[in-house]
Amino acid sequence: MKIVRTTYLSLGSNLGNKQKTLQIAVEQISEKIGHVTKISSIYKTKALGFEGDDFFNICIEVTTNLNPKNLIKGLLQIETSLGRERLNTANYYNRSIDIDILLFDDDIIFSDDLKVPHPRMLERKFVLVPLTEIAPNVIHPIVKKTILVCLQNCDDNSEIIKVNKKINKPISLFEKYNYIAIEGNIGSGKTSLANKIGDDFNAKLVLERFADNPFLPKFYNDKDRYAFPLEMSFLADRYHQLTDDLAQFDLFKSFIVSDYFIFKSLIFAQITLSKEEYNLYRKMFDIMYKEISKPDVYVYLYQNTDRLIENIKKRGREYEKNIQPDYLDNIHKGYVNFIKTKEHLNTLVIDVSELDFVNNHNDYQNVLSKILHFSK
Repeated sequence: MKIVRTTYLSLGSNLGNKQKTLQIAVEQISEKIGHVTKISSIYKTKALGFEGDDFFNICIEVTTNLNPKNLIKGLLQIETSLGRERLNTANYYNRSIDIDILLFDDDIIFSDDLKVPHPRMLERKFVLVPLTEIAPNVIHPIVKKTILVCLQNCDDNSEIIKVNKKINKPISLFEKYNYIAIEGNIGSGKTSLANKIGDDFNAKLVLERFADNPFLPKFYNDKDRYAFPLEMSFLADRYHQLTDDLAQFDLFKSFIVSDYFIFKSLIFAQITLSKEEYNLYRKMFDIMYKEISKPDVYVYLYQNTDRLIENIKKRGREYEKNIQPDYLDNIHKGYVNFIKTKEHLNTLVIDVSELDFVNNHNDYQNVLSKILHFSK
């Protein structure tokens, strides 16, 4: 599990549609930095140290698993995407967006590109007023006083006015969903994605226990002989795992993410079993299916067959080395037919053939964004 830290950020804008810019900045922070847990009111102040339009200022509380170096890097990228131009001058100037790290837990950081706590935060009422609104009892790690007391001791006499406008708090993945099921063909990356989401969002993971199935290696060597015991053992194990794990929701986890859904059993059974075996299997499946909780969103990761073969070879499982492209094609067709007939599952299909969400953070954020903003 990644370490989650709490940081407080100050955001300001004095160009263009300031409220809209702040809203977009907060949404991008939510998507790329961490969970935005608190947002202050908007406060208007005069430009400080130069002639310019009034600023709109807010402070936000964010929980993030980024370290300070990656945090500042991500915030600078957000500033750039919102039109921030950094001039080679020591003077203050108009800014479409300005994002400062005020506090990072109770850490004290002095480096060339980052100083935390922010060295001038105690001198600025436009920082301390919104920060006090959301974190009055947080202790400043250097002066060892609460933010409220720091505000009371502040000598800044500049006027600060609360604006009758609001920045909406972005909804997070775990606030929108209680249960996400991630599916896909063999080698599509469903387990990798489930693990990443579980790690980043403190989700309860329900992962398929394929490695414990004694029939799996035998099946790949002799499909006709071992297809039925394999599919029956998978069905029984998936049923017990899902009913147990979904019923025992962990109070210390935010939501549940699984790398399979029980209908997967039927898809593979259609491909591997004879007609007579499948009819018997279907009777057992229908009984179990009625008892299984359905996910809030069913994510299907599509990868083209060539990419699947490449991924299968990379992970080097001995019992998968003889998997043929036509077998993978048949599995995909089974999923497509399933998706067409099960509209109630709220299915989201994501083509990840050209994405590397394991090693490329932007690709990962792209996938998360599609899940978060999915609606049916």
